Amino acid sequence: MTEFWEEAFKEKQEMWGLEPAKSTVLTKDFFVKHKIKNVLIPGIGYGRNAKIFTDNGLTVTGIEISQTAIDLAKKHFGNDLLIYHGSVTEMPFDDKLYDGIFCYGLIYLLDNEERKKLIQDCFNQLAEDGFMIFTAITKDAPTYGQGIQIGKDRFEMFGGVKIFFYDKETIEEEFKSAGLFEVTEVTENYPFYLIKCRKNKTK
Repeated sequence: MTEFWEEAFKEKQEMWGLEPAKSTVLTKDFFVKHKIKNVLIPGIGYGRNAKIFTDNGLTVTGIEISQTAIDLAKKHFGNDLLIYHGSVTEMPFDDKLYDGIFCYGLIYLLDNEERKKLIQDCFNQLAEDGFMIFTAITKDAPTYGQGIQIGKDRFEMFGGVKIFFYDKETIEEEFKSAGLFEVTEVTENYPFYLIKCRKNKTK
């Protein structure tokens, strides 16, 4: 997957523009409301979904597999962002606990075991009373069922991209042990679920 995204960023550069996604704006509002200060963004890309957090006084740390994307982030945001170069499947990259984690447009690109590991790794790096928010593409997406089926609700399309499509039952199954408390729907270029989890204080 490394080579695919490296080539994609090289070819298309800022392929999604510089404006934050709608899910990111909603997450920023939620994080600000709950006084979140330190945010980890696995799969930060070139930072388009990070600036809105730093603009609101939050400290952002990212993880990104593409060096090209990291270079683009530095070009746009200077040294405001600390970004670890590597795959999210190799988390953790530090031993820090974050009070907010935001994972946009990433989890559905992973296989079953990788998704489980990412959820657990993020939960492990969440501070007590911290929140983590994931976006996941839904089965209502027009691309659901297209391409080559490579597993249950998982298809390969767009020249090699593997996508897992979520429903609420799958969300419950995958996130229930990670403090899942709310699932809402938001429409971006595709229909997404906004999945919210909280790490409650141990009694």
